[in-house]
Amino acid sequence: MSRFESTVSPQSEEFKKNRADHLNLIGEFRELEAKIAASSARALPKFRKRGQLLPRERIDLLLDRGSPFIQLSTLCGYKMHDDDGDKNISGGGSISGIGFISGVRCIIQASDSGIRGGAATPMGVDKGLRAQEIAMENKLPYVQLIESAGANLFRQADLFVRGGRSFANLAKLSAQGIPVIGVTHGSSTAGGAYQSGLCDYLVVVRGRSKIFLAGPPLLKAATGEIATDEELGGAEMHYFGPGTAEYMAEDDADGIRLGREIINKLNWNDNTSPLPVKTFQEPAYDPEEILGCVPLDYRHPYDAREVVARIVDDSDILDFKPAFGPHTLTLQAEIEGWPVGIITNNGPIDAQGAVKATQFIQLCCQSNTPIIFLQNTTGYMVGKEAEAAGIVKHGSKMIQAVSNATVPKLTLHIGASFGAGNYGMCGRSYDPRFIFAWPNNQISVMGGQQAGKTMSIVQEGAMRAKGLEPDMDALKAMEQKVIDQYDAEGKALFATARLWDDGLIDPRDSRKVLAFCLATCREGEARQLRPNTFGVARM
Repeated sequence: MSRFESTVSPQSEEFKKNRADHLNLIGEFRELEAKIAASSARALPKFRKRGQLLPRERIDLLLDRGSPFIQLSTLCGYKMHDDDGDKNISGGGSISGIGFISGVRCIIQASDSGIRGGAATPMGVDKGLRAQEIAMENKLPYVQLIESAGANLFRQADLFVRGGRSFANLAKLSAQGIPVIGVTHGSSTAGGAYQSGLCDYLVVVRGRSKIFLAGPPLLKAATGEIATDEELGGAEMHYFGPGTAEYMAEDDADGIRLGREIINKLNWNDNTSPLPVKTFQEPAYDPEEILGCVPLDYRHPYDAREVVARIVDDSDILDFKPAFGPHTLTLQAEIEGWPVGIITNNGPIDAQGAVKATQFIQLCCQSNTPIIFLQNTTGYMVGKEAEAAGIVKHGSKMIQAVSNATVPKLTLHIGASFGAGNYGMCGRSYDPRFIFAWPNNQISVMGGQQAGKTMSIVQEGAMRAKGLEPDMDALKAMEQKVIDQYDAEGKALFATARLWDDGLIDPRDSRKVLAFCLATCREGEARQLRPNTFGVARM
């Protein structure tokens, strides 16, 4: 037993301030998520008039009652392209997540047709691609609830070519032996028709589904031919004619019922080796206290073990090599009874810390132990002493180890994530299975103060080299401009909009989210697929 002894006092003023600051940030991103849901819900009268359910109602009906559902990339595209973060806020035009359907863990990708008819946005394309990537990595059935006006034609240059990957991925999922199930609730037009056509199992809704490469307006413009929606691509045409659809539903709810029944009949869980049931104890310290442990300002140091102690079982932590490279923490623990290796930071990563992390990663691979990276670093150490100690060489070895680790990697941004520290601590580019962030997270090539001062020094040196006397006021103004830019671009909302993470989470939910993701990884590792060459085809 190596239970961590916390030194945090929940009664201290610092704790109370930290907590209040985090609650403000949590409230900010939750309010934005609520705006998206409310924007979609404004379409309720129109949906009811058509006899339809809203997108979120469809998901609620699809999921097993009372089961967990983790949404992904809820603020995708925030303040990008046509998203103003207020009246025109869409979350990428879709709802993605992992949940249970008929007892089966699945990826769910639903068109948010309450907002602009579910039209795809440039970042929404990437959101869908990420959901497909998660399905492939973790061998999860891919369930689509389809009703989309197609691509935003005014943004075609930002999404057309990249969007083709989404259809390629549907084919690859099927070929890998991962079923693709679709319920087409409404329009599935143009390229989006392949979203329906590439399903292994497709449910259409009588009188509502519309699947065609060219809708009536485009058909008339292109060929002069005149046809109704139903004649051209209605549910009955596809069900009774070319056999594009396998099942006919009478309404949205019936379509969801059929989708659940399809999943049930897959006997999907029979293809997984049974995993042992683990017993475990909750953390000895309340996860609620996480908010008070962590200051928002990354320049204020704290012991990241305080966070870990409120995430892992019984707050039991074995500190690997604590005296060597002490600012880089390598910890052994368990989450819901399953072993994990945890790498986190109490400051910059020096040469010894990089060496230790590299060894620890290799040991985790040797014992088949998943690795959790809790990013909280201003980057790798710089300076004459650091260079002489081999920071480039040892940092490179750490990055090699992270890149090539053979066990599932999960990343959680809990503070600063600057420079190559983002890389060595398994940022987005290093293929973590899942990567979430707290709302206090900051990502940039360096801190704003350092960037501003660096630019000022460089500019001053350039002017003096030309024999000119620098205007110090102008340099100061430029320095502040750089700081302001970095502060704006380093915020968690900026990062999550660009899918540098899989979504923002409440820090108090860290244990639950990590446990869910670890279970998803374990299940995927244990599952046996039956791949084929081209994917299942309708002949």
